[in-house]
Parts: sequence; C-alpha cells; structure tokens
Amino acid sequence: MSTGLIIALIVIVAVVVVVAAVLTLRARGSAGGGGSLKRRFGPEYDRTVARHDGDERAAARELAERVKRHGSLEKRPLPSAERERYESRWAAAQERFVDSPREAVAEADQLLSEVAAARGFPDGNRYETQLEALSVHHAHHVHGYRRVHLAAHTTGDSTRGRAGTGDADGVRTGTEDLREAMIEARALFEELVTPDRRDARADRDASAGHAGRAHGDGSARRDVRDGAAADGRHRSHLPWAPARRHAKGS
Repeated sequence: MSTGLIIALIVIVAVVVVVAAVLTLRARGSAGGGGSLKRRFGPEYDRTVARHDGDERAAARELAERVKRHGSLEKRPLPSAERERYESRWAAAQERFVDSPREAVAEADQLLSEVAAARGFPDGNRYETQLEALSVHHAHHVHGYRRVHLAAHTTGDSTRGRAGTGDADGVRTGTEDLREAMIEARALFEELVTPDRRDARADRDASAGHAGRAHGDGSARRDVRDGAAADGRHRSHLPWAPARRHAKGS
C-alpha cells in the first residue's frame, strides 16, 4: 500500500470521527435544551406536550418561543399599600365563595389579571399573552389562573369551556371544581404579591421622599420608621379558601 493511500485513509477516518463527534454534541445539546425546558416549566411542559399530541419537539419549540418573547421581562415593584389592597380583595373573594362560588371565582380571575399587570406582565385584556408571560416566570402555578379564567367564562353546568382561552384544557364548573380552581389560583396570587427586594427598596424610596417633603413638621421621623417596618413585612398569609362542606351549590 502506497504512502499516499495510507494518508488518504487516515484523512477519511479523521473526517468520519470529527463528523460523528459534531453530530453527537448536537444531539446532546438538543436533548439538554429539552431537559432544561422541562425543568423550567414543570407541569406546564407536560400540558404543552399533551396539547401537541405527545410531540415533544413541537412543545419544546413553543416553550422556547415563550422564553424568547417574555424571558427578559422584569417584575415591577408592588408598593405595600397596593399589595395589602389586593390581599384584602382576595380574602373577601374567598369569604364570598361560601354563598356565591361563581362570583368568587370571577373575582379571583379579575384579581390575577390586575396583579399580573401591576407586576409588569402584559395587560389582562390580552389574556393569552399575559398567560404566556406568566408561564415563563411562574410556570408551576400558572395553571391556577387558567382554571379560574376558564371557570369564570363558562356558564351553567358545562363540563368543558374554551371561551377566551384558545387551548383544549377542559373545565368542570361544579362547586367542588370551582373550589379547587380557587385553591390552585391562590398559589399564583401569593407568588405575585409576595414582596421581594425591589418592593422593599421602592417602599424605602417612597418613605424617604415623603419624609423629605414633610421635613420640619415632626412627621418625617415617623414616616422613616413606618417605611423600615414595611421593608421586613409579611409574606402573604391569607385565610384559607372555604371549607368543602360549607360552600353552596353554584
């Protein structure tokens, strides 16, 4: 065998090895991306796969597009006074559930829409877009919003509703199903209203500004103390949803 032929064979083998390595790395990268999306979206990943009839690649493409569109969204601060108003309204909705389950669910749907918009997510008038953005940042609890929205837009005793949703998720509207929707939605609500560092900083800035305006009238010192107390304020502790045995039929 000539030297030239040997060299040619070595080159061919080397090319084959390089191509195989590249293909392997690409396959791993693709699998890793799917795995990363599954970890990020959790149950929302499984729901998306189911909606695509088990096609994981199609589901991964959809979820990757969501991340591309909404992943850079930054949460707006929520002032403590505004947060407390939302919490009071949610507590009132939970109490109302005992006598008017459907009205309570409609209020929960409206509240989630408002709080999400206040936090910087797309406006609730664009429900699908708002839901997509929420799914990127609150994937493990966004289905609660979907459930109350479906229930709020389904009338009578229907077992399935799609009004304003664009997806194939079913919904039951019996009292127990409405109660479960409220329970699941509450988890997302608490995530949205729970204060973080930006909220504390915004409260400090607001208190400092108010203190500066009130300088000389004796109220500045009290405002600063109040602002400091607000910084370390509660994580949301809302009363639990109505007990199963007390809720009246819808």
